[in-house]
Amino acid sequence: MSEAATIYQTLGEKKIQELVKAFYKEVANTPDLRRHYPEDLSPAEERLFLFLVQVFGGPSTYSEKRGHPRLRMRHLKWPIDTGMRDFWMNCMWKALDQTVMEIHTRDALKEYFTNAANHMINQ
Repeated sequence: MSEAATIYQTLGEKKIQELVKAFYKEVANTPDLRRHYPEDLSPAEERLFLFLVQVFGGPSTYSEKRGHPRLRMRHLKWPIDTGMRDFWMNCMWKALDQTVMEIHTRDALKEYFTNAANHMINQ
């Protein structure tokens, strides 16, 4: 990935959607994380997809539909400790492993997700 290219430009929406779908398949198979989601995961999947598209340089549909992301504030209602962060990150790493992309893009995503997950810790 060149420095000038955004992750959105490099991956495109189809690949971001693939990543999100793989992530939620992992969430569904991780009981300690799954219990924090409603039975139907599709609304959460759609929100994450729109959020990632926006944060990685694509259209701002997420903000148009939901307002400012306020990521930490939106997650305060759930107790997130290092263990919960690790469950989430493990699901995302498995999803990244299932999604074909350039190593530089994968590294950039891992850095972003690590920082975001650490920022969500509230316990």
